[in-house]
Amino acid sequence: MIIRKSKREIEAMKKAGDLLVLCHKEIAKMIKPGITTMEIDTFVESFLKKHGATPEQKGYNDYPYATCASVNDEICHGFPRNEKLNDGDIVTIDLVVNLNGALADSAWTYAVGNVDDEGKRLMEVTKTSLYKGIEQAQVGNRIGDIGHAIQTYAEAEGFSVVRDFTGHGIGPTIHEAPQIPHFGLPNKGPRLREGMVITIEPMINEGKWESKMDANNWTARTIDKSRSAQYEHTLAITKEGPIILTDQDND
Repeated sequence: MIIRKSKREIEAMKKAGDLLVLCHKEIAKMIKPGITTMEIDTFVESFLKKHGATPEQKGYNDYPYATCASVNDEICHGFPRNEKLNDGDIVTIDLVVNLNGALADSAWTYAVGNVDDEGKRLMEVTKTSLYKGIEQAQVGNRIGDIGHAIQTYAEAEGFSVVRDFTGHGIGPTIHEAPQIPHFGLPNKGPRLREGMVITIEPMINEGKWESKMDANNWTARTIDKSRSAQYEHTLAITKEGPIILTDQDND
C-alpha cells in the first residue's frame, strides 16, 4: 500500500533533509586521498548525534554502519572500512537521517583527488539522469515515466542502468511502497499522486548493468569491475511539481 504524507509530515521530512544536506556538505570537505570511509562513517554518526538525529541505516536489517560507502566498482551498500581512498577513486556515500521520527535519504558520488575524464563523465551523466527522473515526478504521471527518462538518457550517453536496485517510497520506515525502477516504459506502473514521498537514486555503470553480491550479503558490485556512480534525492510529489527535500543547492 502506498501511504501519502500530510503537509506536516513532509515539513518534518524537509527538516531531516536539511540536516542531511549539511552532513553531505561536511563530507564533501573531507573527501581526499588518504582518508578512510570508516573515518567518514564515524564523523557522520557523531555529526547526527550532535544535531539530535540518528543514522536510520544503522541496525536496519542488522546493517552495522551509519553510512554506505561504495568505492569504484561497488554499486551500493559498500561497508565503510579502514582502507585509505586513493587519488582517482570515486566513492558514493549514502545515508538516511532520522530527525524526530522523520526520515530523509540521499546518496552522492564524490571524486577523490584527480579523477580521469571518463570517471568525471560517469558522475556527470549519473547526476543528470537523477534530475531527468525528477522532472517526470509530476502528479498524474506514472512511475514508468521516471525510469524511462533515466534509462533513455543514460544509455544514449553510452552507460548502463542497474536493474537490481531501485528507488522507493519513504516515511516512517526507510523502504515503503512503491518501488521506483530507473528503467522501463513510459505510462506504466502506479500513478504519482499528491503527498507521495519517494527516492530516485539511479545507479549508472560504465560497463554492464548486472551486479554480483559480496560475501557480506550487502555490497553489490559490477560483474565486469567497471565503475558505478549513484546520486539520490528524497522528494515530495505536489500539485506544484516535485519538491526535493534533500536539495544541496537550496541553503
